[in-house]
Amino acid sequence: MFFLMICKHNDGPMVAALRDELRPQHRDWVASGGDGLAVVLTGSALWNDAGQGIGNFGILQADSAENARAFAEGDPFAKGGVVRDITLTRLADTFRADRITPLTVG
Repeated sequence: MFFLMICKHNDGPMVAALRDELRPQHRDWVASGGDGLAVVLTGSALWNDAGQGIGNFGILQADSAENARAFAEGDPFAKGGVVRDITLTRLADTFRADRITPLTVG
């Protein structure tokens, strides 16, 4: 199953510093798929118009909604207080994950 995960971050100057501090652990969590709970097909930070971080998103592949939720809630950003809200939406069974390709810069 595929899921769209949107994580909204808390506001304030302390959150930016905390996000920077936790980013290496967050990246390790994403790379490991939360120790196998999910595969992150793509994702990125979300920014406001001023270029400040306000959240992150990912397209996940997981065996169940429970595994997708455990992945999202186990992220160091979530456990460390950066994330204030997690939304998981299941994508259609016809979702074309094969269309997610690396960007070619030419």
